[in-house]
Amino acid sequence: MKTIWLIVLIVSTASLLLLLLRRSAPGGWLLRFGTHMGLAAFAIYALNFSGWISGWHVPLNPATIGAVTLLGLPGVALVLGLQHMLVI
Repeated sequence: MKTIWLIVLIVSTASLLLLLLRRSAPGGWLLRFGTHMGLAAFAIYALNFSGWISGWHVPLNPATIGAVTLLGLPGVALVLGLQHMLVI
């Protein structure tokens, strides 16, 4: 079963990379996306270790960084809300 999921993951990743490379994107999008991703990771890190939300911990992984990158600071609220709903 793991082999099937690995094959699906590899095929979907290759397809996504092919689409991204063939699509003509405006210049500088990769730099802008990388900057947003770095700022999102820093915001999650700062939120976890500043003590602003005591008793909560936002995991620092690609899924949470991606959510915060795409949604901005409301993405942090989304992650916290999902974590609250799934844990309790």
